[in-house]
Amino acid sequence: MDEHLMVIDDQYTGAVSQGSAPHRRTISGGTITKISVGPMDNNAYLIVCSATGQALLIDAANEAPRLSQLIDENAPTLALIVTTHQHGDHWQALEDIAAGTACPTAAHSLDAEPLPVTPDRLLDDEEKLDVGELTFEIIHLRGHTPGSIALALTDKETGVTHLFTGDSLFPGGVGKTSGPEDFTQLLDDVSTKLFDRYGDTTVVYPGHGKDTTLGAERPHLGQWRERGW
Repeated sequence: MDEHLMVIDDQYTGAVSQGSAPHRRTISGGTITKISVGPMDNNAYLIVCSATGQALLIDAANEAPRLSQLIDENAPTLALIVTTHQHGDHWQALEDIAAGTACPTAAHSLDAEPLPVTPDRLLDDEEKLDVGELTFEIIHLRGHTPGSIALALTDKETGVTHLFTGDSLFPGGVGKTSGPEDFTQLLDDVSTKLFDRYGDTTVVYPGHGKDTTLGAERPHLGQWRERGW
């Protein structure tokens, strides 16, 4: 093995931290690799279609050299870079990665203006996004920012959905909001568009920290609403 290749842990737990080895999970038809980058412990996700080699990068958050190495060594064709929302810690490496790969970028129209790269594609609620033979559904979640999105990828063989939620849903609660109205909007969207639609086995991949499942979080929705955060 080339000692200079990036080491990836295939015993996936999702518990990555800045400087640790990325974790890779194999699903039907592809792989999901999670890496933590930058001082705010941002998660970036590289999803690769095994049949075609086409790949999607979710949040080019930071540490462009590490992300570039991950892409170069594991993604034969980077097809698209999606930014989940406008906050700066989620796009520090976007300009470098987009330029270095000549890859198109995408985001929701309501969060596009602050990004350092004008999106080539504007994403809408319930839009389907094909990357090779993998299909993602875009879910618009208002509240953390006006144009925050999640991406849902359902394994065609197991039926398990893999849900990339940006900063809209974490273990223990929804993302930070600026006031009661935004909080209510976010919790309402998360409740109706995620918890009411997807089953308990759905895996949640947040923008920071560890993964969770909708089943683990579902019993606490009432508590979140009562506490107001």
